[in-house]
Amino acid sequence: MSIKFAFAGFRHAHIVDLYKQANAHPDIEIVAACEENKEARQAADNENTVEITHSLFTAMLAEVDCEVIAVGDVFARRGCILIEALKAGRHVIVDKPICTRLEELDEITALAADKSLAIGCKLDLRDWGAFRQMATMIRSREIGEVSAITFGGQHPLNYDSRPAWYFEKDRHGGTLNDIAVHAIDYIRWATGLEFAAINAARNWNADLPQAPDFKNAAQAMLTMQNGCGVLGDVSYLSPDGFGYRFPHYWRMKFWGRDGVLETSFNTGEVVLYRRDASEPKRIPAGENRTGGYLEDFLREINNEEAAGDDLRTADVLLASRTALRLQEAADQPLGNLNL
Repeated sequence: MSIKFAFAGFRHAHIVDLYKQANAHPDIEIVAACEENKEARQAADNENTVEITHSLFTAMLAEVDCEVIAVGDVFARRGCILIEALKAGRHVIVDKPICTRLEELDEITALAADKSLAIGCKLDLRDWGAFRQMATMIRSREIGEVSAITFGGQHPLNYDSRPAWYFEKDRHGGTLNDIAVHAIDYIRWATGLEFAAINAARNWNADLPQAPDFKNAAQAMLTMQNGCGVLGDVSYLSPDGFGYRFPHYWRMKFWGRDGVLETSFNTGEVVLYRRDASEPKRIPAGENRTGGYLEDFLREINNEEAAGDDLRTADVLLASRTALRLQEAADQPLGNLNL
C-alpha cells in the first residue's frame, strides 16, 4: 500500500529533486502539492514538473488525506509549516534547514516525540560514495583515533539565479544553519562521536554590497567529545563559473594518530596518508546511495528496524540543533558554548 505524500512549498530546487524521487518511487503516491506564492506557483507550472493542486497550505492540510507532508518553502517559513503538519498527525520530510529558530525546533522536537512522528531531512552528504567510503575507513580505524577535522563546504552564490528571497531580511536564517548542518550530520555519522562545544563562530557580508543584509561568509570552530577539534568554512565564495564542479566543493580532511584521510565531492576517491607509509594510497569511491535519506525515512515511518546506520529523526533533530546553536553563536556573537 502506497504512502501518501503532499508537498508544501517549492521555493528551492532541492524540493523539486525530492518531488521527482517521490514520484518515481513505487511505494509513494503524491496526492497534493501546494505553493502559496503566486510567482513561484506560476514558475512551477511553467516547468511542467510539479502539478500544483492548492494555493493555501491550511486548506491542503485540512482537505487532503495523506501520511507525509514534504516541505520546501522559504527557510524562515519551514518551522511553522512543520509544526502545523505535526499537530495534524503527519510525518514530515524537509529539505535542510528544517527551521531557522531554536524555539521552533523545541516545539518540533516535542511534537514528534509526543505523537510518535518521524522527521526526515535531505542530509545526503552521507549518501555520496566518496564520503561513504571515507566513513568506512574512519570506523575501521585506518587512521586511529580522530584528533582533528577540517571541512570546506563553500558554495557558489550564483546571485542572479538564486531565489531572491535568500537575500531578503529574516527569510534565509543564516549561512551556518543553511550549509553547516550537512557537515555536522556527516561528522557525527562517520566518527560515532558527539559534538561537545562550540568554540567560535562567525558570519559576515564579504564584498556583497547588492545584498547588505546577507552574510555570505561563515566559519566555525567546534570540539568533539574526545577532544577532537573541528574547523569549518561554509561560505558562498566559490567561483560561480565552476558551479558545483569546483574541486574544493565539500572537501574534508580527518587527521588521526596513524594518518590522514581526505576526499571531496568531485574527486571520486579517498586518499589515505598513513604514518607508516611514504606514498598516499588512493581508494576509489563507492557507489552513491541516491535517495538514501528518503529510504531511511520510509523505513522509520513503517516502523522497520534501522538498516545499519540510517538517518533517523533523532539524527535530524540533533544536527539541526547544533547548526542553530552555531548560527546563534555567530549572530550574537558568542563563543565557548557547551552543547
